Amino acid sequence: QVQLAESGGGLVQPGGSLRLSCAASGTISSINAMGWYRQAPGKQRELVAHITNGGSTNYADSVKGRFTISRDNAKNTVYLQMNSLKPEDTAVYSCYARITTWDIRTYWGQGTQVAVSS
Repeated sequence: QVQLAESGGGLVQPGGSLRLSCAASGTISSINAMGWYRQAPGKQRELVAHITNGGSTNYADSVKGRFTISRDNAKNTVYLQMNSLKPEDTAVYSCYARITTWDIRTYWGQGTQVAVSS
């Protein structure tokens, strides 16, 4: 059984920073891509950032230059460093990972709330 456990959400003032973490656990042969989505109330889910097992990254235009995705393969963990946060970044952030066990499938974290407000 594979699980993704997220941490690091919370309330921050505009201009502040947060770091989200997402650790995969269980019987894992390998982890391919990992990343983060977010969904704000009344809005569609948005892909925020994506990282391959080789370290290639891509970002939503709305977060380029402010957010950085990284991963620690030894810890099966993906991170999202969020700087210069804006109120429009407020959303539930969910991590995902494409994992090989006895098959290949995408697993999801439970979601963590990020609120940016003064």
